Amino acid sequence: MMSLSITLTSADWLALLVHFASLSLLAVGGAITTAPDMHRYLVGERQWMTDPQFSSAIAIAQASPGPNVLFVALMGWGVGLNAGGGHAGGWPAYGLAFLGMSLTMLGMLLPSSVVTYLATRWAHRNRQRRSVRAFKAGMAPIVVALLIAAGWLLTVAHNDPARDWPLWLLTAVAALLVWRTKLHLLWIIAAGVALGMLGWV
Repeated sequence: MMSLSITLTSADWLALLVHFASLSLLAVGGAITTAPDMHRYLVGERQWMTDPQFSSAIAIAQASPGPNVLFVALMGWGVGLNAGGGHAGGWPAYGLAFLGMSLTMLGMLLPSSVVTYLATRWAHRNRQRRSVRAFKAGMAPIVVALLIAAGWLLTVAHNDPARDWPLWLLTAVAALLVWRTKLHLLWIIAAGVALGMLGWV
């Protein structure tokens, strides 16, 4: 995959941290719900990542075992690696990749963790209040809408029917299997990985 060669100043690194810290406070339903804004910022506005790098970071993290938030680390890793000149940049590039990963993860985890801890303690003490119950009920449609937006973002890069029909067919088959069978999701993911490795999708 083609990487970028970018130059980041200290102000840019700070801006990366601050942006992910602000997204942390908006990540209702998980970090993946903020993927559209990450794409806008990293790919569209700052041009610190390419579209394929962004999509690959999400796909790799979602297919890997572990928490959903791992894709944020890959975003930071990609930005840092691009700032170091890609894999050809050697150890300095990997050092910047580690810096990018650390900043994005710190920004994404610290604010939301503090707010969650404090809000959960308050909500537990006041769980019988009507406002607390209404807030919980109102968050469900917001989370669903944010997940749909993240899914839509991942599909817009694949809108050429002549070239991308295998991906759309695989998506339809996977959705049908999830809906109509009790087949474990890991088997469906494994099938998708195998088809991708074979170059069929």
